[in-house]
Amino acid sequence: MLDCRCLAALAGRVRLISFDQALALVEASVASLPGEDVPLAEAAGRVLAAPVFARREAPFSDVAAMDGYAVHDGSTKAGMPILVLGESRAGAGFSGAVQPGQAIRIFTGAPMPNGADRVIMQEYATREQDTVIFAEGYGPGWHVRAAGSDFSAGDLLLDVGTRLGPRTIVTAAAADQAMLKVSAQPKVAIIGTGDELAPPGEAHLRADAIPESVTYGIAALAQQAGARVVARMIGEDSLPALERLAGEMLDQADVVIVTGGASVGERDFAKPMFVSHGLELLFSKVAMKPGKPVWLGEAKGKWVLGLPGNPTSAMVTARQFLRALLAGLQGQSIAQVLQWRTLPLACQLPATGGRETFVRARWDADGLRPLGNQDSGVQLALAQADWLIRSLPNSPALDAGGMVTALEF
Repeated sequence: MLDCRCLAALAGRVRLISFDQALALVEASVASLPGEDVPLAEAAGRVLAAPVFARREAPFSDVAAMDGYAVHDGSTKAGMPILVLGESRAGAGFSGAVQPGQAIRIFTGAPMPNGADRVIMQEYATREQDTVIFAEGYGPGWHVRAAGSDFSAGDLLLDVGTRLGPRTIVTAAAADQAMLKVSAQPKVAIIGTGDELAPPGEAHLRADAIPESVTYGIAALAQQAGARVVARMIGEDSLPALERLAGEMLDQADVVIVTGGASVGERDFAKPMFVSHGLELLFSKVAMKPGKPVWLGEAKGKWVLGLPGNPTSAMVTARQFLRALLAGLQGQSIAQVLQWRTLPLACQLPATGGRETFVRARWDADGLRPLGNQDSGVQLALAQADWLIRSLPNSPALDAGGMVTALEF
């Protein structure tokens, strides 16, 4: 049995704090995991733990920006036959020099030969054996990319905290770096609680069962945020069993997420299951709707995040607090993963009550349109919502066209 004094200690630490206060606690308390070196080909989706500097300038030399002919501009005129000495291709440049009145056939990306300072596009060229004649109007572009015009050797190209995606992977490769130092992937374990829960595909076999959906969504969100899900399971509503499970997961993961349970009531074991493992709460309730029961603490040196059992509440709080927690563990700032934007309303937004409210909405051609069903337990609306509108406590109703603060959901 859980010691009553432990329950009393948990209850005594219950204090409602604001959404901003909770995020500030996360930012101040979470340290990044150690870095590790990975090959460039395996770095997509990871977060840089060390900056990426260019090994050499790019382009390494002046190069052609168009297919055509490299010439000495000062001695080249339209209608004048010019001797073509050879050609320059990317990876196989012309080794000689271009004198006045001479040209080199050149292709995009090829190094400019010595003595040439302009590329005349092939559309203006008429080739006759070893000579070329250029038509009037081949200017004004010179079609040359200068050496170092992209970046110079030693330039900082990507900073710590950058999540590597398709475009930044190109930049890292252009820096001529084969290995990158990235933050370790946070290991996440997810425990759903509630005897009424059944695996999808089996709930219809029991009259009192509902499909367990929340842990699947949380796992997908965690993976999207760069984490590695090491376990996802349903725990039975038995405190001794949940305590054992909590200990096992704390040994395996950097973050243990438990869904369901909003208090220290008779059948709510979400917090009590971690007490014997030294749970210390960072915060226990947040003045927000939906998601008031969300909490965060530490046990055995690992982070424990408690999410509401209602699907919408769980996903709204996970989008904000789990993303913030995983960002910190990977060396990112909260601002990098909670990017609030100011956007117009497509229809009226109702007034809010005393708690900060996050209204599920979808984007259409006229702006953000709040969904009709804002119940914290709905699941169909999760597929329809792609934005969260942030409404401060006691905000008045806003008409269509009004500007609101919103976060991609």
